[in-house]
Amino acid sequence: MLFAGVLLPLWGFGALAEELHDGEAFAFDAPLLLLARELATHGFDRFFVAVSAVGYEWGVVPVDLALVAWLGMKRWKREGLFAGLALGGSALLNLATKQWFARARPSLWASIAPEATYSFPSGHAMGSMTLAWVAVLLAWRTPWRVPVTLAGMAFVLLVGLSRVYLGVHYPSDIIAGWCAASAWAVACYLLVFRGLRPWRDAAVTR
Repeated sequence: MLFAGVLLPLWGFGALAEELHDGEAFAFDAPLLLLARELATHGFDRFFVAVSAVGYEWGVVPVDLALVAWLGMKRWKREGLFAGLALGGSALLNLATKQWFARARPSLWASIAPEATYSFPSGHAMGSMTLAWVAVLLAWRTPWRVPVTLAGMAFVLLVGLSRVYLGVHYPSDIIAGWCAASAWAVACYLLVFRGLRPWRDAAVTR
């Protein structure tokens, strides 16, 4: 888990960040954005605007707050600490890294859902991926493991695709967001539980 969940994503984020810092253009960014533009229809517009909204202010943020509050009310202390640290820390980390890299948004066309903040890494990608990791890690040793994992993967991919389709993020922004969120969420899990298992070990609730 340390290698696949922390070190590998950190390497991926570092590679993208280094290229961006050096002023190198990512060869896949513009072609994928233009491909998404070619697929645009009125139906897709409405669908991906809705997905984008659910991927942050109308979905991820309320669910984050509700999950942490619910775990706190249930007095599952380690689970609540893990969720709060992972979800809250991811949001703060995204704000800091956006300011640090200060990458301008794509401007290949006028988006139907424009954004004014910086682009790298994607906040929607980080938020959705962090929530998915928290849900999967908490559900891993329960009967909900498979459906939660599949639902999390589908949600993360849809949110990332929506941001590219709307033309407000480069694909490299999305990948960087996924990498940063994965490393952060898994690192928080390893730090908080330290070999214990959510829900199962008596030490978790003491």
